[in-house]
Amino acid sequence: MALKPALRAAAAVIAVALIVAGVTLAVRDRRPAAPAPQADPTITTIEVRKMDLTDERTVAGTLGFGPARVVKGAGQGVITKLPAVGRKTSRGKELYRVDDQPVVVLYGDTPLFRPLDKPGLTGRDVLEVRQNLTALGYSARSMHPEVSDAGLLTALKRWRKDHDLPGPALTPAGAVVLSGPSRVSEVKAQVGDPVEGPLLSVTATEAAVSVPMSPADAVTVHTGTKVTVITPSGASVPAKITSVGRAVAEGDGGESAKVDVTITPGKPISAYDAASVQVRITTLARKGVLAVPVGALVALAEGGYALQRPDGSLIAAETGVFAGGMVQVSGPGVTDGLTVVTTP
Repeated sequence: MALKPALRAAAAVIAVALIVAGVTLAVRDRRPAAPAPQADPTITTIEVRKMDLTDERTVAGTLGFGPARVVKGAGQGVITKLPAVGRKTSRGKELYRVDDQPVVVLYGDTPLFRPLDKPGLTGRDVLEVRQNLTALGYSARSMHPEVSDAGLLTALKRWRKDHDLPGPALTPAGAVVLSGPSRVSEVKAQVGDPVEGPLLSVTATEAAVSVPMSPADAVTVHTGTKVTVITPSGASVPAKITSVGRAVAEGDGGESAKVDVTITPGKPISAYDAASVQVRITTLARKGVLAVPVGALVALAEGGYALQRPDGSLIAAETGVFAGGMVQVSGPGVTDGLTVVTTP
C-alpha cells in the first residue's frame, strides 16, 4: 500500500511530460513553412529589325483660292456689264463693260497710269504692254522695249482694231492689269453703278489649301513634299506643298505665332470658296534602318544608350530618328536579328 502514492506521482510526471510534448508538436505544426526559392522574373525580348520609319501628322487647313485682290474701276462712265462669280479671266479678253465698251485684261505687275498714245514714253508700263501684245500675237520687238515707238503703236492699233476696241490708244480706263490668270471670287458693284471704285475681287484660278503652322513645325516641311488632303466628303486627294511662308504672323486672341504653308492638290477638288479640310503630312521618312521599340533603350550613367542582351550584357547603341514608338539604332554589334530585352 505504501507504493501507491509513489506510483501515482510517477504517473503524474509521465502525464505532464506527454502534455508538454503534445503542445510542442502542436506549436511546431503551426509554424509557417519556409519560403520557397523565388523564381527569376520573366523578361520580354525582341529582335532588332530592318524597317522603314515614317512619322505622320494630320493638321487642319482651309481649302480655298487664296487671298483675294480687289479690282477697282478707273475713269468715268456707268457699268453696263459685270462677270459672274467663278468666271476665269484671260489675257486680252473682256472683264466688264463701261458705257457698253469692253474693259480688257492684261497681265503684269504695273497698273496702267497714263495713255499710251505717242512715241517716246519710257517706263515699265510700256514694257508690260509690249510683252502683252507679243503674247497676243502682235509682236513689236525693239532694242529699247521699255520705250514706246512706232512699232509698238502700230501693233497696239492693229490689236484694238481686230477686237473692236474703241480708239487706237490704250488708256487706264480701258484695261485692268492682273498678275496672271485669275478667277472672279466676288462681285461688289452692280450694273448701273459708277465705274470708279471697287468692282469685284479675283483670286487664283486653282484651289489651294492654307495650313497655319507653328514656326517649329514649319521647319520640318519643305516645298515639294507630297501630302494628302482629306476633303469634307472624306475623299483623299494627293497634293504637295508649294510654298512655306517666311513671315511669322502673330495669332489672333492670344494664339501663338503662325507660318502659312500652301498646299496645291494634284487634281481638282470641288470648288468651295472656303472649306475646312485635313492634311496628312509625312514629316519624317527613313528607309531600311535598324530599329527597336523605344522601351529597349537602356540609359547609361555616363551618357548615351545601350541595348541589353538576355544574358544581361550591354551593347552600346547610337540612336537616330524616333517615329511611331520605334527608334533607329546602330553601332558595333547591333545587327539585324539581334535579340535584346525590352519593356513589356
